[in-house]
Amino acid sequence: MDKVINAIPNLSVMTQIELLCWKTGEDTEQKIKEFIADSEVLEINPEVITQCVKIRKGKMTKIPDAIIAATALAYGYKLITSNEKDFANIKGLKLINPMRL
Repeated sequence: MDKVINAIPNLSVMTQIELLCWKTGEDTEQKIKEFIADSEVLEINPEVITQCVKIRKGKMTKIPDAIIAATALAYGYKLITSNEKDFANIKGLKLINPMRL
């Protein structure tokens, strides 16, 4: 558990955008910005694009969710989300719901 807690978070660039769009108070907004600054933001590269296209052709997943899932697949990461419903049927994607730990 220490390894996970001490690890640098990896974020899809789409997750970064979604976090910055949250309507919150100034204190929360500042904490979000600090979290992002402490994270590695994973850009959209050709492999993410390839994975995203596969996801979108297989299902009508919303583009933001497809980019987030494709980023996890392309980089070989598990996706940590409490929103299992939108990601549940994406082939090869491993999910961790932090609310179930």
